[in-house]
Amino acid sequence: MSRRQVGSTRRGGDSGSFPFVGALHSKSRSSPLLSICLVLVGACLLIGYAFSGPGLFKSIREVSKITGDYSCTSEVQRAIPILKNAYGDSMRKVLHVGPETCSVVFTLLKEEETEAWGVEPYDVEDADSNCKSLLRKGLVRVADIKFPLPYRSKSFSLVIVSDALDYLSPKYLNKTVPELARVASDGVVLFAGNPGKPKGKVTELSKVGRPAKMRSSSWWNRFFSQTNLEENEAGSKKFEKAASKVSYKPACQVFHLKPLH
Repeated sequence: MSRRQVGSTRRGGDSGSFPFVGALHSKSRSSPLLSICLVLVGACLLIGYAFSGPGLFKSIREVSKITGDYSCTSEVQRAIPILKNAYGDSMRKVLHVGPETCSVVFTLLKEEETEAWGVEPYDVEDADSNCKSLLRKGLVRVADIKFPLPYRSKSFSLVIVSDALDYLSPKYLNKTVPELARVASDGVVLFAGNPGKPKGKVTELSKVGRPAKMRSSSWWNRFFSQTNLEENEAGSKKFEKAASKVSYKPACQVFHLKPLH
């Protein structure tokens, strides 16, 4: 079609118009299509920059790895005031285990009279400057939680775990959960996914190797019983009482366990 339009303008030019009028007419007629193409190219370049370059868009991409509809790691950060109210002095020395642990440790360190460490179960290739700083200081370390944790027994007053156990099979849970209780002196708080509730990808499936398993509260209670882990009833009641005062309703299941003696 464009060739026909160019031909007609050339005939007009041959009949007495200026030599370049036909070319100008052709460009003006194709300008809407050209504009659309330029907009599409610009959009592609912007998206490419957002997902590769620094700045706000990169932060959004990084957060979306764990948030989706919700994540238990982000839920931990929401629950920190509730946990402090419920556990009091037991929040003096905290270990968080789970993906994006840097964000939790960074938040905990802002709390008064609280020391915090973290274990990241997956790689941290795209860690930001704050996370890299925590890694250099040894406050956060990368470790496979299917194996014994690199800490002595009762190294921490409270251990908090989120978004990590949902990706482990019972074979490894039998070792990992008691290991979490081993390094705690006052207790373990376990944030687990809710069955039937949409959950964001905690990390890329290529890193985890399997999809998350959303287990029911009855499944977890049977598991705790089979592995000789006792519920921390006092901690659970204090947490529920503190939560009710501020109308806090966790999006994840929250379990409170006693440490191993």
